[in-house]
Amino acid sequence: MSVELPTALILILGALAVPFLRGRARAAWMLALPVLAFAHLVAIPVGEYAQARFLGETLILMRVDRLSLVFGYIFTIATLLNVIYSLHDDDPYQQVSALAYAGSALGAVFAGDLITLFIFWELTAVTSVVLIWARRTERSRRAAMRYLLVQLASGMLLLAGAVVHYQATGSIRFDLLGLAAPGGWLILLAFGIKCAFPLLHNWLQDAYPEATVTGTVWLSAFTTKLAVYALARGYAGTEMLIWVGALMTAFPIFYAVIENDLRRVLAYSLNNQLGFMVVGIGIGTELAIDGTVAHAFSHILYKALLFMSMGAVLLRAGTVNGSQLGGLYKSMPWTTGFCIVGAASISAFPLFSGFISKALILTAAADGGYVITWLVLLFASAGVFHHSGIKIPYFAFFGHDSGIRCAEAPRNMLLAMGLTAAMCIGIGVYPDALYALLPYPVAFVPYTGAHVVTQLQLLLFSALAFSVLMRTGIYPPELRAINLDSDWSYRKFAPALAGVAGAGIAAARLAFVEAILWIGAPLVRVMRDLHASEGPLARTLSTGAMALWISALLAVYLVMYYL
Repeated sequence: MSVELPTALILILGALAVPFLRGRARAAWMLALPVLAFAHLVAIPVGEYAQARFLGETLILMRVDRLSLVFGYIFTIATLLNVIYSLHDDDPYQQVSALAYAGSALGAVFAGDLITLFIFWELTAVTSVVLIWARRTERSRRAAMRYLLVQLASGMLLLAGAVVHYQATGSIRFDLLGLAAPGGWLILLAFGIKCAFPLLHNWLQDAYPEATVTGTVWLSAFTTKLAVYALARGYAGTEMLIWVGALMTAFPIFYAVIENDLRRVLAYSLNNQLGFMVVGIGIGTELAIDGTVAHAFSHILYKALLFMSMGAVLLRAGTVNGSQLGGLYKSMPWTTGFCIVGAASISAFPLFSGFISKALILTAAADGGYVITWLVLLFASAGVFHHSGIKIPYFAFFGHDSGIRCAEAPRNMLLAMGLTAAMCIGIGVYPDALYALLPYPVAFVPYTGAHVVTQLQLLLFSALAFSVLMRTGIYPPELRAINLDSDWSYRKFAPALAGVAGAGIAAARLAFVEAILWIGAPLVRVMRDLHASEGPLARTLSTGAMALWISALLAVYLVMYYL
């Protein structure tokens, strides 16, 4: 296998063969593609490969360094796990788009220039939207269109920023940009949309829960983590991102607590976890960047595991609304166990993956003197345990008995969840394996008495708060309702405003027509009288009279001309 071949093409071109295969041959081919891609990454040395000339500029399709490699590793691992999880679903429509989507994200990670990044950036949007359309409902169709518009807008901003940057600097290389760089604000906004910055985030909660059972798992792995990579590459040390990230960690907690759809709860907690990564990028120290990358690696796994468990519930029970679930541990014990592992990981329990990655970011914030940010991150850590660590398993598998009795998840789903859970535990028990892959050398020791005791105290108090709220009836009940976020502005307010404006325009048009008719009616009568058979303009005039009128008009013209 030539190292000159971009790793992304293994998945993208390989996906094109999927519709022509059947049964076990298709399954084997799909499983082989991410394995080949991972092997290619292991074999390729650090450097720049697959360069091409385009409009007089050099495109770098494969820039390999420690930052891109670690994202490449987890993207290929996630692709393999997602393929296993999706094997029961014989839908080439989804299978082709999912593999091409993963390949496009991989291509963007290894892009060495802004034009290559833009091409793969847009490909991720076009290929991923199919995973939402494929559910084939009216809600999913509408959500997919909104998702596509937002993602394409992100791409257009990226292209505009790249053009501005090239015109000012003569370079299209994708390296550290910062806000002072020409086009830097445009590119940051493009990355911020894909990373679900506050007020730009609702495409995530809108689209992910409307995707197919397997599609949501694919979506959770790549789009936002690609944005995290892009921010780490282009905006490390941009202090504004600290406050943006801190806000991202806090506000989704309140929405997640009152949300009924458990996949939407996970979408809000995804937003919360992205905030930790954005804070690390804003701090920008080696420890903070290592923490961001480690947390992205861990997050892809434990978030996939949680979405996998909720996907299995949706497949078997037909719903993921907390108000309709409960007692499923009796029917789906394996899925329950795997969900608990995911919940423990996202909650940063010691010996689980979230603990060893989140601790890096918290320590970087404390070392940098960001006391308020550190306190917000502690609050957010307690909050995520509250809504994802407790709420998801409790309302889906325990709580009241809904009476639903169903089969356990298919074996391929259980295998994917089992492998993912094993990796979550393995990374938590032996963090040095992950630390060795990070961009900078790691001298951090997560398992100290202070770290462990502090985290356990935080988790225990959060669990106590949940118990008290449930016992006293203060905890918001699971209601069959839709909670509108900032998307209210374009899903409700904008259509209502457009309706009012349309009605106003129609009324103004009617009034204008009536005024014209009111003013024009006498004029029409006068013109009719003038041109009638007996009217003055209809009479036949003599030649002398005509000559007189022409002479008079000419005289008037000459007077006006000379004056």
